[in-house]
Amino acid sequence: MHASISWLPLSPALTTQLGIVGAWVGAVILLAEWLHRYTNAGPEIVRKVVHIGTGNVILLAWWLEIPAWVGISASVVFSGVTLLSYKFPILPSVSGVGRKSLGTFFYAVSIGLLTILFWPQDLPQYAVLGVLVMTWGDGIAAVVGQRFGHHPYVAWGMKKSWEGSLAMVFVSYVVSSLILWGVQGNTWQTWLIPVAVALAATGLETFSKIGVDNLTVPLGSAALAFFLNKVWF
Repeated sequence: MHASISWLPLSPALTTQLGIVGAWVGAVILLAEWLHRYTNAGPEIVRKVVHIGTGNVILLAWWLEIPAWVGISASVVFSGVTLLSYKFPILPSVSGVGRKSLGTFFYAVSIGLLTILFWPQDLPQYAVLGVLVMTWGDGIAAVVGQRFGHHPYVAWGMKKSWEGSLAMVFVSYVVSSLILWGVQGNTWQTWLIPVAVALAATGLETFSKIGVDNLTVPLGSAALAFFLNKVWF
């Protein structure tokens, strides 16, 4: 698979690929809006549905070999939309008006930055790893912490739970190891590097405010996995 930044006209194949990605994102947004309007799901649960659901777009982009410029353009557009949504009720289920967290904005920015860093090098697996550690690790950790967080602790003025943090470690490890295993096979690096990634991602998520973990977790996880693979292979 060759991934490079090239500004080319939309071919029929690319149009189909974008249609698949657009259908997925649209379905996630519609599900979130339905939960927001017609169920008793709290706003944080609804946001996590979007958080996890839209993050899997990076997997589709990888499997479908979508060009880098598409991901970068989408990141720019959605970054702008999320900033506007903090002031206007564009997507109330995703970014509440007046919400102090910039997590949704950082989320969109991180996908664009990871695409810029790894797609042109034909190393999209690291971008995918970083995004999915953020989406699944952070998303599941938040849900577990809210539902089962009976052992709280405070880090940098932020209330966390040991249950949520352990969930973050576990999910981040599983996600990282599966991605590396799919690319480089059953090597000792495949199973050891995710240990460092999971611990680092959990630490970055723990010591974060205003949603900046949606930037530091994916960038830090991807960079660490890339660096350790370079050193140990």
